Amino acid sequence: MAYDTRNVFAKILRGDATAHVVYEDDHSVAFMDIMPQVEGHTLVVPRAAAEDLFDIQPDSLAHLIRATQYVARGVKKAFDAHGVMIAQLSGAAAGQTVFHLHFHILPRNHGIEFKLHAREPADAALLAAHAARVRAALT
Repeated sequence: MAYDTRNVFAKILRGDATAHVVYEDDHSVAFMDIMPQVEGHTLVVPRAAAEDLFDIQPDSLAHLIRATQYVARGVKKAFDAHGVMIAQLSGAAAGQTVFHLHFHILPRNHGIEFKLHAREPADAALLAAHAARVRAALT
């Protein structure tokens, strides 16, 4: 499959779609998942046009994982999480639905179950508030 510039993450990177951004640098952008599995569910994507883990240059991947680690610290702090789950799905058989490489950051607390992903969008005001909490935790 060739990289599709019409995917939603490519649109976000171009400014053609909106997102609740919590962090960005020259190599990556992090924003709230609009269909979160838990409160604070955040995505980190490379600015590079990469379909999955196997379609990115190692140097770009190194920048992306550094950004993921940095944002994960902020998410953990912002949501007072006991732990953090980092997920990356490569290929449709693995469950990838947006074919632009991305890492999921999911804050985890004992006794809080996941909601099903990609079922219903969260309220935009709630996502904006969550993004503000993460941004504050990153400073």
